[in-house]
Amino acid sequence: MERSHLFSDLEGALKEGPIFRAIADCTYDWESWHLPDGTLQWVNAAVERMTGLSPGQCLTMQDYPLPLVDPSYRPRMARVMREAIEGSSGNDVEFLATHQDGSQRWMAISWQPMFDESETHLGFRTSIRDVTERHQLREELRLHNRHLEQLVQERTAQVAELEKHRLQMEKLAALGQLAAGVAHEVNNPLAGIRNAFALFRSGVSEEHEHAGLLDLIDNEIERISGITHQMYQLYRPSQQAIRAFDITRVMEEVLALLEPISRKANVWIDQRMKSGTATATLEESQVFLREGELKQILFNLVRNAIQASEFGDTVTILYSTTPDTVVISVLDQGDGIDPEVMPYIFDPFFSTKSNAPREGMGLGLSVSRSLVEAMGGEIHVRSTLRTGSEFEVVLPRELDEPVQRSGVSPGIVEP
Repeated sequence: MERSHLFSDLEGALKEGPIFRAIADCTYDWESWHLPDGTLQWVNAAVERMTGLSPGQCLTMQDYPLPLVDPSYRPRMARVMREAIEGSSGNDVEFLATHQDGSQRWMAISWQPMFDESETHLGFRTSIRDVTERHQLREELRLHNRHLEQLVQERTAQVAELEKHRLQMEKLAALGQLAAGVAHEVNNPLAGIRNAFALFRSGVSEEHEHAGLLDLIDNEIERISGITHQMYQLYRPSQQAIRAFDITRVMEEVLALLEPISRKANVWIDQRMKSGTATATLEESQVFLREGELKQILFNLVRNAIQASEFGDTVTILYSTTPDTVVISVLDQGDGIDPEVMPYIFDPFFSTKSNAPREGMGLGLSVSRSLVEAMGGEIHVRSTLRTGSEFEVVLPRELDEPVQRSGVSPGIVEP
């Protein structure tokens, strides 16, 4: 069929039925009719709303509708037009259209061939719908699904971490119970040894040639007693009475106990508030905690810092208070903690001091963490190899239990 005859068939259908033209012109979607070779024959008024170009401008456009399509989607639309010319049909192929004002919206094109009553191919029609909202909803759904997947991954990791922590706690509880049992069995005969040794020592004069060895034996008995006491603490931290006290005073008392160790190691101790001031007012430094347990924590951390330091290094103790918390940091200039052993430093009986004899059984940090957590606090570690380590203790400034302003604090036990 000749082109002029096709044109008359298409136009005739509209002229002979005004109702059909009214329907076509008023259709909300962007409708187009094409000849079999793809030439645009008619386009409705919706094209102007969607692209900013009038139907007349479209009819004179070369390669319609490609100039109205975003360049990245023109190959897709060119393929659609080829398939339509070949007589195929298609539905809901999305592309990005560019309006004359520069804005862009998502469109979906459907197409199908047209035939007359004698099955003569008249061309094809296209119907383009604005699907921007649908595309946005789909994108929001995709982002939401991605967010859900991320949450699932995070929750899965948290569950795995909690399970790991639970297993670790069960292991620590078993070790602690074993330690308490061993401590109990050791402590009974140790008490007999101490009493017998005291009687034996009272009968030996100071001038005896082996009198110096008696002091060594006495010190070793006290060291064993200290270890057994810590093993008890590992399993069942003592619940001391809460009292109001000056944290600065407690630090000074702990440093006085550690002064012989720091002097022997030639390690300087620098104690001050995080604000930079050397001292604090009573209002700034007063806390409501278990004094003896805080002393034990500080003793363990500062003693470890001294042992990690080199000759002439400085151990720094920083502390600060807020209405709700007290934060204490102990920093050393030692070799730092190897990242491979960092996860194990709070395990009972774990120690990196294998080359240093008589440095304890690796209970100091484990006991310290137990005491900190028993008071509702946290202990954090930051360490850099060949630079040093920082142990930070964060405690509530006042425990929830009723404050008792009297009570006897137990002595400090060396690890």
